[in-house]
Amino acid sequence: MQYQVNAMGKPCPIPVVETKKVLAKMTAGDSVTVSMDNPIAVQNLLKMAGQKQLATESRTLASDHYEVVLALTEESLAAAQAVEPAPACIPDARAKGTVVVLASDEMGSGDPVLGKALMKAFVYALTEQDTLPDTILLYNGGAKLSVGGAATLADLKLLESQGVEIMTCGTCLNHYGLTEQLAVGSVTNMYAIAEKLMGAARVIRP
Repeated sequence: MQYQVNAMGKPCPIPVVETKKVLAKMTAGDSVTVSMDNPIAVQNLLKMAGQKQLATESRTLASDHYEVVLALTEESLAAAQAVEPAPACIPDARAKGTVVVLASDEMGSGDPVLGKALMKAFVYALTEQDTLPDTILLYNGGAKLSVGGAATLADLKLLESQGVEIMTCGTCLNHYGLTEQLAVGSVTNMYAIAEKLMGAARVIRP
């Protein structure tokens, strides 16, 4: 069977994530053609295909239009099953003691618009990981990510539904006038934040 993924206009990591969902449904002999509009997405997709030992074909149709065809062979299917065995039942996917700190509504520095887009993509990418964090702490500008209307709200709610603890600084919400707009997780204080960080086995700050 031949599948199609239209990832035109979609930033990383969405093209890879959408392709992985299709690959999960494919059997040996099937292929998927992915359309993208940026070369970085092509590179990421080819890297993922290499890790899964998929047969690939890449072509440039225009300066902003690329296609990658991924084919699932018997060999790549066996390799994928050997690397990623099917889990029994539905285990707790959280990495105990892993805390993700979101201290801004932007990721990196330079261009604020790009920073916000990167942060949105990062939170989305968290939902697609095989292992989820135990806790997500949001403070300072990061408090803006967990309120009503935030572009990251749906993904944070999805993470919470899978057992991830979402904690937003109450002082920060008050500072930005967002106290009544918290839409996911709970309000926390600096003592609890310090306690979480001190007890963490691993802290991730994008």
